[in-house]
Amino acid sequence: MTQTLQKRTFTRRHALKVLGGAAGIAAIASPDTLLAAPGTSPFAVLRAQETVNLKWFMWSGSPAEVDAWKHLASMVTAKYPTIKIEFVTASWPDYWTKLPTEAAGGTLQDIISLQSLRTPGFADLFQPLTSFIDKDKFEVSAFDESIIGGLTYQDGLRALPYDFGPEVIFYNKDMFQKANLPFPKVDWTYDEFLDTAKKLTTGGKYGYGAWPYPDSWLPFALSDGATYLDSAGKLDLTNDSLVAAFSKYTELVHKLKYAPSIPSTKDTNYMQAQWMAGNVAMHVNGPWQMINFKSGVKFDFGIVPMPKGTKGSVTVSAGSGFGVSKTTKHADEVWKAVTVLTGPEAEQYLASAGRAFAARKDEQQYWYKNAVEGSQETLEAALKSVVPYKVTPQWQQVSTLLLQYGIPAMNGQTDPKDALTQVQAQAGG
Repeated sequence: MTQTLQKRTFTRRHALKVLGGAAGIAAIASPDTLLAAPGTSPFAVLRAQETVNLKWFMWSGSPAEVDAWKHLASMVTAKYPTIKIEFVTASWPDYWTKLPTEAAGGTLQDIISLQSLRTPGFADLFQPLTSFIDKDKFEVSAFDESIIGGLTYQDGLRALPYDFGPEVIFYNKDMFQKANLPFPKVDWTYDEFLDTAKKLTTGGKYGYGAWPYPDSWLPFALSDGATYLDSAGKLDLTNDSLVAAFSKYTELVHKLKYAPSIPSTKDTNYMQAQWMAGNVAMHVNGPWQMINFKSGVKFDFGIVPMPKGTKGSVTVSAGSGFGVSKTTKHADEVWKAVTVLTGPEAEQYLASAGRAFAARKDEQQYWYKNAVEGSQETLEAALKSVVPYKVTPQWQQVSTLLLQYGIPAMNGQTDPKDALTQVQAQAGG
């Protein structure tokens, strides 16, 4: 009996010693955790120190972009050593195909990315961030209001934004200089745009890269007073004003021939690639492409607002962010990671690299400092006349169909009104 008692005493003492050692290790590893929760089981504390491996899914268009995203992932681990991130990427068009496929297959990543134009169509894959924001008293006011609105759907914000910005025209300075043309000014008109495109179309090169994707031609339509949604916010592609504006745009290709004919393709970046290759002098895109173009083109370039139409220079603004997937088992860690990915240091890094016109207002200055000459004047002018890029839940389908039916319309093979009618019939619900 004495021996049994000794064994029990030893076992108890040994257990206390082990527990004490574990508590000591846990205290060294995370003293704040123990202080914040007196009496916490040391084993629970140790479990809290276990590494959490998260997967982050994001689109990218160049090695420079991939490097930028991986750098941000390392910033998360630097702040939260127990959070490790595996970066998973796809091209822009493939991302929007794979995201619902991953969700349907039960393999949706932990951190997922969202563009404002796709918010209505993909919101159900994201957890609303309201509870996280309220718990941490997170300052959403640090971000531009327009992009917060763009990433909000029904019951809450679906992603914290990292960038936003207006669609503008990127132009090849070398081609302008070779043609002895002055660079376009921030207040240029559509007639000046046409004259410039005409003079730059020579020697197998074209003045402008026309493209049927809505981001590329809607600013021209809006600048002429056209609308693409009705008063209830539903798709309305067949109204007279939009049909006239789209028809006018297609003439750049099949009638005026200031823009090249377009092959049948599903590659949404086709015309961007033509601009980067120096085959077209002007191309519509957003400030988020500064990093890709600075590292990927072999010519000097600038940016300028959309040319003034009958209603002035009107453009649309869009942006993107990162959110917590509906299926993640590590929602709290994902939220922590997202706050770093969109934090001031990350925003400064992305803005300085030219990847993002920062969604955080205080960090926008860094994009200006590292963008090409004249960019600040252009962005400030464009933002004065920008309108929210309102979309329908079927906008991804709208964009895909406009590419499908818009290419033959631009080439003069089908009637522009018929193309819009087809898209309206299939995606207007």
